[in-house]
Amino acid sequence: MPFDLGATARLTAECRDPGGTLTNAITAAVTITLPDGTTTSPAVTNPPAQTGQYTVDYPTVQAGRHTVRWVFTAPAYAYVDVLDVREAAPAWIFSLADGKSHLKLTTTSQDEEVRRWIGATTRCVEWFVGPVAVRTVTETHHVGWAEALALRQMPALALTSVAAVLDGGTSYAVADLDLDGATGIVRRKDGGLMIGPLRATYTAGRRIVTENISSAAELILQHLWRTRQGPGRPQRGGEDFDVTEPIPGLGYAIPNRALQLLSPDQLPPGMA
Repeated sequence: MPFDLGATARLTAECRDPGGTLTNAITAAVTITLPDGTTTSPAVTNPPAQTGQYTVDYPTVQAGRHTVRWVFTAPAYAYVDVLDVREAAPAWIFSLADGKSHLKLTTTSQDEEVRRWIGATTRCVEWFVGPVAVRTVTETHHVGWAEALALRQMPALALTSVAAVLDGGTSYAVADLDLDGATGIVRRKDGGLMIGPLRATYTAGRRIVTENISSAAELILQHLWRTRQGPGRPQRGGEDFDVTEPIPGLGYAIPNRALQLLSPDQLPPGMA
């Protein structure tokens, strides 16, 4: 289960002797490796409240994948786990409340699972239509002399900077550039060539998420949620959740009706 950035993650481990019996160790230590490669070693209460069952509460400070390694002595024992932390502002296509409403869920017992599926749904939708939630994108373009740059995330809303990557290279003032947000094409207003490599920073996404996109997302969420009911086979026919053919890269994750709703905003292949 991913944790929100800033939330406290409770880390747990069991210490067992060579025979498999829970036992208290003479020493107990835990090392957390953060996404940036730094490490921290919170103090471990020893002996634990329950024999052989150790816990540490760790307030998260970085988004991303963490590794957690416990090491015990007398008996010699070790245990490794992972911890995922969400970014501060995940670009989800709709709120938890909206997702629960569509799934007709009224309790909080499944909230974390719904949030994970909303994240997965967002990635599925953006596979077809590009970024939905507005975000900052930074990318490097390895061009020589070029008439234009083709940004990789559309819709592109505004340029922040287009800067030289190499010392002595040419940077370009945003005021001197023209951005076609629908295609992501950036050109000099004076018609000149652009010299790279260049690092472009810009905002991408949609100020308004139209109903066809949000409705398609709801169908995908409900389709994915149905997997909790056990294994099933894709059905052919006219039902909203039928999947006629697998989609390269997504398999049977997208029902036909959702694809139809996304069609008016679908980007050309290779542009999403």
